[in-house]
Amino acid sequence: MGSREEILAALRSVKLDQTELPDLHGDWISYEDPWAQFAEVLVSVGGTCVMCDSEDDFRKKLSENELFTSAQTIVSLVDGIASKGCDIHALEDPHELQHVEFAIIPGEFAVAENAAIWIQGSRLVHRSVLFLTQHKAIVVKHSTLVDQMHQAYARIKIEGERFGVFVSGPSKTADIEQSLVIGAHGSRSLTVYVVKD
Repeated sequence: MGSREEILAALRSVKLDQTELPDLHGDWISYEDPWAQFAEVLVSVGGTCVMCDSEDDFRKKLSENELFTSAQTIVSLVDGIASKGCDIHALEDPHELQHVEFAIIPGEFAVAENAAIWIQGSRLVHRSVLFLTQHKAIVVKHSTLVDQMHQAYARIKIEGERFGVFVSGPSKTADIEQSLVIGAHGSRSLTVYVVKD
């Protein structure tokens, strides 16, 4: 018997006692003002939070976003906002999204604890739009906020889904000296528009 087989046999011979899974019902964290918490954390990870009183207010504030108005190529997956220079529904190869400057994407719900937003894969057409665009905006309804990730995981609907992801802030990386670089290998900015419903 070789050393590989000996190691594997030794591992297989160890019998561990069965343990019960922990009870996840408990007094998890909650926030007095969860949207203030969300906005604070989002800013700390390099994003921007824009509160909107209505759909019309959202459109107005989006039209004031210089990154949006100056973009030559826009992909919009949000009703009422037109794409520009790129029809994502007509693309077969997701690599063709490499020139997208601005993407507007609907979020399912937001999490106050870490400023994450759940993006449902079935609404994306090509999931690479999340990562290839230079700048992205996520639109989320005010009523969808949860306090923490325990509540968030309970809300995820995975039946029939091929993909889903939590997004929080733009792309970033830090080296050993703690020098933070925004937009290192993905979107250079993230703006979250919170629309009251």
